[in-house]
Amino acid sequence: MELSLLEDNSDRLVEGVRAGALDLALIGAATATPDGLGALTIISERLVAAVPSGHPLAERQAISLRDLGAYPIVCMPPGTGLRTVFDRACAAQGLHPAIALQASAADAIADLAVRGLGVAVLSESMAAHHRDRLTALPLDDVETPALLALVWKSAHGPAVREFLRYGRRAFAGPSPADRAGREASS
Repeated sequence: MELSLLEDNSDRLVEGVRAGALDLALIGAATATPDGLGALTIISERLVAAVPSGHPLAERQAISLRDLGAYPIVCMPPGTGLRTVFDRACAAQGLHPAIALQASAADAIADLAVRGLGVAVLSESMAAHHRDRLTALPLDDVETPALLALVWKSAHGPAVREFLRYGRRAFAGPSPADRAGREASS
């Protein structure tokens, strides 16, 4: 078995899986299953806007996409799941936010927002890693969650089958029997 790590944006990784160049990929997505591929959702989270203390939005409990219109945006580049969710939500409302800066790493996006260069658009868990420096505000009008998913075209090889079997066990929620056992012991 050979294991190689390739980092790229989600759109290109999906195309690599479709073309057979990659056996599977971990992607950010805006839909549960890209057409023609199998998928296992690992994380499903809301988008948030993250701002440093002192920012005019920092004292709010939640905001809408329209509220972001007055500020430059710092977000993931096109071709990523988070950006797709954000762009689709904006387009559905006829909004065209000013994308000031783009970065492919959540830490870089957070750092840019901390420096006051824009409002960061991240997932809940990405923003949570920076709660000591940023306030995360739910975007109350973005219904579609951002997903982190494992995708594949064919699970015929034994290594891919075993990896998927492990992934399903590792990322599945507790079974009904497990939940019932925990509730009975509480």
